[in-house]
Amino acid sequence: QVQLVESGGGMVQTGGSLRLSCAVSGGTFTHYAMAWVRQAPGSERQFVAAISQSAYNTQYSTSVRGRFTISRDNAKSVVYLQMSNLKPEDTAVYTCAAGPTITINPDRYDFWGRGTQVTVSS
Repeated sequence: QVQLVESGGGMVQTGGSLRLSCAVSGGTFTHYAMAWVRQAPGSERQFVAAISQSAYNTQYSTSVRGRFTISRDNAKSVVYLQMSNLKPEDTAVYTCAAGPTITINPDRYDFWGRGTQVTVSS
């Protein structure tokens, strides 16, 4: 069974930075495209970023493009989300997901972590 464990969340002021990590175990990491998805209280789940198996392709939501960077270390089976210039509207639970194909559709990912809270204060 593939397991995903996120870390790196916390509280930061507007304009600050955080780096999230997602460690994957129980499967072959290089078989999976990886994504970050977030959900704020009272809101629907929202795609944030995704990266292909080789890291050649990446995708971002318009709300984070230019501020967030997704990357992966296939030797360590870890995917990262570097978040910069954070805004209060970025406050959410951030969850990583694994699936067979890079896509902006969260429903296409098969395995999910439990999430890590990111809070941006104004």
